[in-house]
Amino acid sequence: MKEIHEMDVYRLSEQLSDMVWTAFDKWSVKAKKTIGYQIIRSSDSIAANIAEGYGRRTPADRKKFHYYARGSFEETKAWLRKAIRRKVVMSAKDIAAYKEIIDELGPKLNAFINATKL
Repeated sequence: MKEIHEMDVYRLSEQLSDMVWTAFDKWSVKAKKTIGYQIIRSSDSIAANIAEGYGRRTPADRKKFHYYARGSFEETKAWLRKAIRRKVVMSAKDIAAYKEIIDELGPKLNAFINATKL
């Protein structure tokens, strides 16, 4: 059985949260206090819930935490949309980088959840 940190779904979620973490340092105080702390928590929560679910004993318990991860993923996307709309994230390069990870992570997260048999 693979270690959780070796799995693509976990690796991508960590990559997304690390991108958010790094970007935060460049944001204004207003952006940090409103969007920033929220998006750090939600993006960090994706990998944390994947890992917690992976370590649970029963399939139902595992699936519950993987659903939490998907909820945090959707929350992170909502915060990113706000950050882009409010011109906190403006660089076309940064937007494309977020989109690339999100487009890959979403289907992998859904497949990961669906692979957990109840």
